[in-house]
Amino acid sequence: MALGGNPVFNGKNFRAATRGKESAGLGTMTYGGTAMANQQQLEHMYNQPSAGPAQTGRMTFDDVIVKTLLCLGVVLVGAAIPAFVVPGLAVPLMIIGALGGFVLGLVNSFKREPSPALILAYAGLEGLFLGGITMFLESAYPGIATQAVLGTLVVFGVTLALFKSGKVRATPKAMKFFMIALISYAAFSLLNLGLMVFGVNDDPWGLRGMEIFGIPLGVLIGILAIGLAAFSLIVDFTSISEGVRQGAPQKYSWTAAFGLTVTLVWLYVEILRLLAILRGSD
Repeated sequence: MALGGNPVFNGKNFRAATRGKESAGLGTMTYGGTAMANQQQLEHMYNQPSAGPAQTGRMTFDDVIVKTLLCLGVVLVGAAIPAFVVPGLAVPLMIIGALGGFVLGLVNSFKREPSPALILAYAGLEGLFLGGITMFLESAYPGIATQAVLGTLVVFGVTLALFKSGKVRATPKAMKFFMIALISYAAFSLLNLGLMVFGVNDDPWGLRGMEIFGIPLGVLIGILAIGLAAFSLIVDFTSISEGVRQGAPQKYSWTAAFGLTVTLVWLYVEILRLLAILRGSD
């Protein structure tokens, strides 16, 4: 099974790119021919410092970090529009962002080559969605936006620390359970959405509003979803490390940045929803 609960890293183009390419040799040297390098030229070549990934056009961690920060910056700019620029249009912009982000998310996930323009457009649309839904919930539960942002940063930081320490890894066995849980969660979410859209369940949270032993089902599902998003980060980190180690072309740093942005948006939404359910049940 290929690494990657995130479909962004599952495309055959990214996987093929991480296999690397053999670097070109010094060229054929023939005795007595003009292709034969003399001793002085060879000494000069061997005394040169080794070319790094940046010089050979390969992906680096710095590339991924810079492009991820750029994507997140565009998300913040997009979020500021419904939150501060035109708050009266927060709901329409939220819907536009959700639908547009979903479409561009699929396009970018299955595109043969990464497109910086489409990736940044996705980030902007997701920003509209996040800004709209955050302000909607902020009006009902003051302070929830700050809590959700801090929660996302904490989960990201802890997950990154665990990955760097080697204590958590995307092993084949862990990936099997992750995929089962992810598919089950997706099926539940689709069923819940369908029941809400067709009026079968009129609770604002649908099935998530049901209580089990006095605990809203949404709390239990939310904790599971946050755990899945956190493990998805581990999978993303693993895929990026493999890409850098095996010399993926530099352009795929955009793919890595897109994958991280998708996961962080998912993580933020799950934390925001969990907080709203907890606040609403007080």
